[in-house]
Amino acid sequence: MDYIIKGHEFADDIISILQLFYPNETYTKKEDATDNCVVSEVSDNRIYSSLIVEGKTEKAASLPLPEEKSDIKRELKLCLFDVLMSFHKINLPWGALTGVRPAKLVGRLKNKLGSFEKAKEYLSKTYHVREDKIDLCIETVKNQEKVLSDTNPYSVGLYVGIPFCPTRCLYCSFTSYPLKQYEEKTEAYLQSLFKEMEFCSEYMNELLLESIYIGGGTPTSLSEKQLERLLLAISEYFKTPREFTVEAGRPDTITRDKLRIIKYFGIDRISINPQTLNDATLRTIGREHTADDFYRAFEMARQEGFGHINCDVILGLPGERDIEVQNTFEGLKKLSPESLTVHTLAVKRASRLKEKLDEYSLSGYELMERLLSISSEYAAEMELHPYYMYRQKNMLGNFENVSYCKSGHEGLYNIRIMEENQTIIALGCGGSTKIVDRETDRIDRIFNVKSVDDYIARTDEMTERKRAALSRITAERRNYAR
Repeated sequence: MDYIIKGHEFADDIISILQLFYPNETYTKKEDATDNCVVSEVSDNRIYSSLIVEGKTEKAASLPLPEEKSDIKRELKLCLFDVLMSFHKINLPWGALTGVRPAKLVGRLKNKLGSFEKAKEYLSKTYHVREDKIDLCIETVKNQEKVLSDTNPYSVGLYVGIPFCPTRCLYCSFTSYPLKQYEEKTEAYLQSLFKEMEFCSEYMNELLLESIYIGGGTPTSLSEKQLERLLLAISEYFKTPREFTVEAGRPDTITRDKLRIIKYFGIDRISINPQTLNDATLRTIGREHTADDFYRAFEMARQEGFGHINCDVILGLPGERDIEVQNTFEGLKKLSPESLTVHTLAVKRASRLKEKLDEYSLSGYELMERLLSISSEYAAEMELHPYYMYRQKNMLGNFENVSYCKSGHEGLYNIRIMEENQTIIALGCGGSTKIVDRETDRIDRIFNVKSVDDYIARTDEMTERKRAALSRITAERRNYAR
């Protein structure tokens, strides 16, 4: 889709609206009008937007230019949204809202405006967000508030990344490498990771460590001995957190010995993620396990005493309609996991799905609406309530991801990472550290390299990047303790 901007420089914001109506297309900036394009312009103290189709202006709108510069981006987006919505006649569930953290926005609006009711009215009138989606946000925020009410405002979280998987899934865009190709580098990777742990522990042991989350990739891709050494190093370098989670993830990486090792280190929270319980779909997306493998892994975890098992599913996978999704949830309902994360398929730029998009038939808006309705109904039957949520670019139908759980099983790390209200130190390949200033809400990010080879070669550089930030947050903690 072509676009023209005049009198302003907010191209990214214009593209964010185009993505709602023209997902998975290429957006090209032009100087002059083409046969099919949108125009966003600021002139004579007004905002103008128009849609040109086959050389003819089909829709146009204008708004007064806001007095506050901070409001201009919002009005530019809303003006263009109104033009495109009027033409396409699509009732987008999240309206013109493009942010990835809608629950965080609702929480802030509630604090600013004084109530959830006023926040709801604002989102409905200003961004045309559908009522049921606002209600979902409000319920999520209320559940988060219950959990966070007794937490320390200066606590921190720790993420440890293991970037290896048995295979790379069709839809995956994470920092993840097929273990068969990188098996010889896992030892060197672990040594580099231990080095980064040792450096950070010198600072972090002054802090209150609220949670540790081992993610990936698939951490249980490691061998039993490697997994044991990883958990031993964490236990030696860091204090015992309030919450400790390991993504066991792929059922084909789980063994009884690995589960016993995890349990030995006092870890009770794990994820076992089927994504779907339909074998044909599992083959399509490149996973080397069956639904029966998932059931066996889940039962094995229960036998080993795990009291919190999370399961991830993805709605909108190629070839799946109502009956396949119902089959997945029927299977999960029998198992009664403590938490369930429901993802809407997003076509990521770095995924194989994006590269081979023309080979697959993806779900349309109406089907995705039904699938999400099925998931929320099953969650309610399983006595699970929403406790965190987020959105992504290029999600089918412009919907959302929601994590549900039984009361008392809310994941602190998951809430913190989505609400961005806590400093989280990320170790390992592709790690993204977020330093949160609680006084100003400013967030500073420190990124580790994504390449395994680069991480191994540049571990000293990765650690040094964190020195100033770690020194600062430990000093803040000392002041708070006084």
